[in-house]
Amino acid sequence: MSDRWMIRGPEFTNCNCNYGCPCQFNSPSSHGYCEAVIAGTIEEGYFNQTSLDGLNFVVLIHWPGEIPQGNGKRQVIIDERATPDQRESLRKILFGESTKPGSTHFNVFDSTVTDACETLYSPIKIDIDIDACKASVKVPGLVESSGTPIPNPFTGGEHRASISIANGFEYTHAEIGSGVSKASGAIKLDLKNTHGQFCVLHMNQDGVIR
Repeated sequence: MSDRWMIRGPEFTNCNCNYGCPCQFNSPSSHGYCEAVIAGTIEEGYFNQTSLDGLNFVVLIHWPGEIPQGNGKRQVIIDERATPDQRESLRKILFGESTKPGSTHFNVFDSTVTDACETLYSPIKIDIDIDACKASVKVPGLVESSGTPIPNPFTGGEHRASISIANGFEYTHAEIGSGVSKASGAIKLDLKNTHGQFCVLHMNQDGVIR
């Protein structure tokens, strides 16, 4: 593989599973199907000689059954500020191209997708605070997603929990919260108070950098 790339920055994911998402433990999903909004900001990144610093992205994805069963549908939205070279570079990463097979969630997800919808280039506003378990994602006319800490029904305060995965393909450590999302593009989502995941995305063509 000749391409060399790296991205690092905060990522927020809101899927339809219950808090904790059994998929993170190689268990069946909460409801027998999977769908999610994945959003991130690249604080530092490159693809060969092309800088990706400061760019945002959103991935909408849906599987009619469990992820390994395939037949997934995906739509990628890339920051409209990106130059043509940046757009193609980021598209390759988000499509799992120029990547060691099975080494990133983008690559794994791509192997389960049979319907890759048109890639969109839109203004994307993202604010993710991993430590506070808070996130806001807005793509005008397409996506609105937010993340908050899980509420504790007994104390009225915040319930804080996290997941650590020593050899995962997305992150080493993630804070877990609650998410609410609506999407109206090629993939329509309506998620309310479901699994929210806050992590640092740090990976390259060979997988997660630990």
